[in-house]
Amino acid sequence: MQIKINLKIFIFIVIFYITRQIEIYGILMLFAFLHELGHLFAGICLGFKPQSLTINPLGLSVNFKVKANDYNDKVKKGNILAIKKLIIAISGPLVNFMLVILVSIFDLKIFGITHEQLVYSNLLIGLFNMIPIYPLDGGRILKNVLHITTGLKDTYNYLSLISHISVIILTMFASISILYLKNIAILFIIGYLWYLVITENKLYAQKMRMYEVISNSKEL
Repeated sequence: MQIKINLKIFIFIVIFYITRQIEIYGILMLFAFLHELGHLFAGICLGFKPQSLTINPLGLSVNFKVKANDYNDKVKKGNILAIKKLIIAISGPLVNFMLVILVSIFDLKIFGITHEQLVYSNLLIGLFNMIPIYPLDGGRILKNVLHITTGLKDTYNYLSLISHISVIILTMFASISILYLKNIAILFIIGYLWYLVITENKLYAQKMRMYEVISNSKEL
């Protein structure tokens, strides 16, 4: 399995260090690792082979080799692969929410991290990843549900629209938070979300052109 590092992570390390939040960032990355273990475990249980692990500024992401047979097994307007990807996407945030419950019930402490930090960091990671912006887990969950129910082309249309609406709403709330909390780290997190949306929007445009070419060829 290849291990890749997104170089933007060093910018985030510097920002969190300057704002004296490097300890919080370290804790978040620790539980982001456990979050990703949830994805990894689910993928292996479903028969996938891990291909690469990428360390991103706001967490980690694992990619799996896809089995060709999963494309052929149809489920409504999607395929069995969409269901497996849905399960994998849910498993990450589920790990964080389970940790919150366990810590709250048993008052656990890990590596000297306080109870409040354990609860806060896992809630933050779990909720953040549930934002419906692709390729966050929330966007992946939404994509696979739409793939099964509406088909792939409509999925891209809906996903692009929802991602844009989500990041605009978050930007509005972030602007208010920055104004009151005076925390510049929020600005960089929102900037990173915009980067994800813009990057995916370029891929969306390419896919729409592909569908247009296919549609025109059928008419001919």
